[in-house]
Amino acid sequence: MTTLPPLTDWQDEFIAIRRDLHQYPELGYEEFRTSDKVAELLQSWGIPIHRGLGETGVVGILQGKLGPGKSIGLRADMDALPMPEQNAFPHKSRHEGKMHACGHDGHTTMLLAAAKYLASHNDFAGTVYFIFQPAEEGLGGAKKMIEDGLFTNFPMDAVFGIHNWPHMPTGHFGLRAGAIMASSNSFAIKVQGKGAHGAMPHLGADPVMAAVHIAQGIQSIVSRNMDPLDQAVVSITQIHAGSADNVIPDTAQIRGTVRTFSTATLDIIEQRLEQISQHSATALGCSAEMTFTRTYPPTINHADAAQFCADLITDWLGADHLIDPVTPSMGAEDFSFMLEQVPGCYLFLGNGDGDHRAAGHGLGPCSLHNGSYDFNDNLIPIGASFWVKLATQWLQQP
Repeated sequence: MTTLPPLTDWQDEFIAIRRDLHQYPELGYEEFRTSDKVAELLQSWGIPIHRGLGETGVVGILQGKLGPGKSIGLRADMDALPMPEQNAFPHKSRHEGKMHACGHDGHTTMLLAAAKYLASHNDFAGTVYFIFQPAEEGLGGAKKMIEDGLFTNFPMDAVFGIHNWPHMPTGHFGLRAGAIMASSNSFAIKVQGKGAHGAMPHLGADPVMAAVHIAQGIQSIVSRNMDPLDQAVVSITQIHAGSADNVIPDTAQIRGTVRTFSTATLDIIEQRLEQISQHSATALGCSAEMTFTRTYPPTINHADAAQFCADLITDWLGADHLIDPVTPSMGAEDFSFMLEQVPGCYLFLGNGDGDHRAAGHGLGPCSLHNGSYDFNDNLIPIGASFWVKLATQWLQQP
């Protein structure tokens, strides 16, 4: 693996930073210690900062010494997850019920390492913006930063993001033009019936039976309303009703998630959920009301930016370290909001199978959102080297 020598030499320094962040995880919009640390380090390297976008977001601004030119944004997320850590190694979480189980501690550290390098190797024209974003985990921190003026205060010609990817070989990159991650959406269906004694069902309108019919009908959406070559997931994850064995309740509720790679597909699914809910409930003497929430749009890579990254990785590491096109994920990412505003690309960086974990890790797999997960520190100089090469080569374009 060819990494830039200073970054390799600094690996122990940045491992310590990453493990410190891991020990003190903070949830979305609560990244006060994390953003303080990020800001302190950037300023210590002579990089001006702006704080407050997205409440706890930090933006570092590095001007090249060769004068004005294009501008590029490099983004890392900072927040942790509200879940307990199963690991027992020394850098395990000290905040009970909170854990860096998605590697945002590593993403932050890779970008910090790149910032330090570029601060002392700024022989380029143009501007690099280091975007440290809060609240990726379901709270839309990227959207909040945009609403607070991220791209109006700091105009960018392109923006890029990286996520570590377990079970992909360590140091390999995966990308694709077009959709790389799905949209994230949720639905809640309230079925209104008429309660009755369980022994006298003819005197009521059973919302439980209506909910069962609605749930069965929902399973037909992907198999009967979607193009077989399209990709979508509709999962019912909750059904709630009743409080006693001999009572037919007044109401029942169905909840679930929808994932798609296109807005057009999402529109069809939302329409069919509404139709199936209403008509199935009506057929059984009940009524249904649906609430549909579109949380994150699909993450759509721009073709030119994806090709630029693919060419860079191939020239730097060789074609054997690039998976293009990588299999898209039904997971979601709020970097999608940034790609709706500015051209760019989102990449996966292989985190390996977990062999890197220190003694004391949990029994589970080293998978995202798992209590036994830990970021692979060997990625720090790799990811930072990629950021440096991407920024400098992209800014050199005409």
